[in-house]
Amino acid sequence: MGRPRSPTVDQAILQAALELFIEHGVAGASIEKIARRAGVAKTSIYRRWSSREALLAQAIEVFRNATGYTTDLLDRTPPRDFVKLLIEACEIIARPEIRKLMARLVGSMPDYPMLIEVYRETYFLPRRLAFVRALQRVQAAGLLPRNMDLEILADMLSGALMYHLLMLPADENPVGELRKQMVRLLRQAGFEIPG
Repeated sequence: MGRPRSPTVDQAILQAALELFIEHGVAGASIEKIARRAGVAKTSIYRRWSSREALLAQAIEVFRNATGYTTDLLDRTPPRDFVKLLIEACEIIARPEIRKLMARLVGSMPDYPMLIEVYRETYFLPRRLAFVRALQRVQAAGLLPRNMDLEILADMLSGALMYHLLMLPADENPVGELRKQMVRLLRQAGFEIPG
């Protein structure tokens, strides 16, 4: 039995991987560069992750979870607070590093399909399922029409936000603009939002 893994080393590797991915994409986030930035040997990375894609996918997810908007939070949010949660999430989603991270992730699809596959299967799909479960609770509470297709609604909300983040120019007030967009989306989806 070997020595236990050092959480400090894990954190340094994940942070270095995330930074390099955001700065340079997959091509600029080689194991060698990640090891150099983290101040560890390459073998420390190879012992911990089966591939560069697995490391990058986990680094992205650790960053997302650090914002506080986790799968667990989606599962714990009461139906009446769900709209508030989505609107408050705009504070995080509008951050420039999130915009750049999403652009890097989407942009890596043609040349590095394994990254998106690992990320989708390991992290994205469980979060999407939690989002749909939250919508089901909202619908069961009578806050959404019974005949609404919640899978399509989840796709519409996330797709519209991705479009806003990736295709529209950054505003001087990105949080305010994204909040307005989110309110408009939620109203269009059938949520009642005062004011």
